[in-house]
Amino acid sequence: MKSEALIHEVKLITQSGMELVRKKLTHIAPNQMHWKPSEDAWSILEVIAHLNCYTQYYNKEIDEKLAATRYNSPIEYFVSSPLGKSAWKSMKLGNQKNIKRKFKSPKNFNPVYTPELITENPLDDYQALNKQFIEIVEKTKNFNLRKVRLSLSISKIAKLRLGDVLLFIAYHHERHIQQIINVLQNKNFPQKVYE
Repeated sequence: MKSEALIHEVKLITQSGMELVRKKLTHIAPNQMHWKPSEDAWSILEVIAHLNCYTQYYNKEIDEKLAATRYNSPIEYFVSSPLGKSAWKSMKLGNQKNIKRKFKSPKNFNPVYTPELITENPLDDYQALNKQFIEIVEKTKNFNLRKVRLSLSISKIAKLRLGDVLLFIAYHHERHIQQIINVLQNKNFPQKVYE
């Protein structure tokens, strides 16, 4: 895959998520933000808090790695490692935009176990963090997506190529945006309650 195409895809997925959040979530009521389709499902608010936490984590990790690396010569083509490809493919939605398999989120990234992840202005934070992420992704054009390596939030041991990490983040993001769409389209999704 061309490095340019990879960066474009990551930015496109991120911008698409930002647009959906701006259009669909800005005007929903608190009762709708907190509603859960089932006991073990996340509310929209919890999904946003989870995404904010992940984006904040990766923004810092990637920014620090780019500042410290010597691999600041871009490459035209990016080739995934087998482990990297396996990681981002596991996050990618199916052809019908369905979530193929579920994963347990680590407790420190899970708002059910760590309620302090829910900030005062989660939707504003979401937009700001993703704008920052897009700027960081734009910066990666000047680096070797294959030689720069990072660990994923779920494992500090395995290091993945930067291109694989970017795809992992984008598909993780897309998966949770689909989760929000599913909540909004649920037949039991509540009407606005004005307080």
